Amino acid sequence: MRLHSASDRQAFRLWFTALADRAADAEPGQLPPEITDCASLLRYAYRESLRLHDDRWYAQYSAEQMPTLTSVQQWSYPNTPLGAGLFRTHSGPFVASDVTDGTFAQFADAKTLIEANTFFVSRDLRAARPGDLIFFRLLETDSQYHSMVVTTQGKWVVYHTGPIDKHPGEMRRVLLADLMQHPDPRWRPTPSNPNFLGVYRWNILRED
Repeated sequence: MRLHSASDRQAFRLWFTALADRAADAEPGQLPPEITDCASLLRYAYRESLRLHDDRWYAQYSAEQMPTLTSVQQWSYPNTPLGAGLFRTHSGPFVASDVTDGTFAQFADAKTLIEANTFFVSRDLRAARPGDLIFFRLLETDSQYHSMVVTTQGKWVVYHTGPIDKHPGEMRRVLLADLMQHPDPRWRPTPSNPNFLGVYRWNILRED
C-alpha cells in the first residue's frame, strides 16, 4: 500500500507520532493492553493512524487524550486494499496472490517490520523525519531487534522497552541528543555503532 497524496502522507505522520506520544504519556494501567514491546507499539500506532477518526473512535479516549487531526482520506482501516492484514510477513516483490495467501497479516515482529515493511533512509540521524523509525540489533543477545519512533520535530524518540527480567517493561521518551550519549554504547544511534541499523521509513510513505 502507498499513500498517493502529500496531504495523506502528512496526516499519517501526524497521527503516527501523536499515537506514539500519547502511549508514552499514558498513566499506569491506561496503556493500550496490546502494547507490550517495541514492535507492538509500531503496529498499534500504524493501524490506528489509518482509522477514520470520528466521534465513535474518539469515544474510547478520555477528553483531551487525543488531538484533533485530519484523517487519512485514501482509505480507512480495515477497509484497505489489504483488509485488516497491514503488515507483510516476508520480503520480496509484490504479486497479486499475496493479498489472499497470508503474506499480509495483522502481526509482524520487529525483524519483519524492518525487513519487509520499511525501507532504509540513512545511518545519519539528520535524515530522520517525525514518523520515521530507528532500529537497533543487539548482536550480543541472540540478535534481538529493537525499534524507536522519531517524534516531535525529529528531536525525540519514544519506545517500549519490552519485558525486562520479570518486569513487563514500560514506555519511555528520550531526547535524541541524550540517546547519543547513552551510557551503554550499544544504544547510541551513531554510524560507528554496529548495533545501530539506521533510520527507516514505512513503505506506505514511499514517494517514488
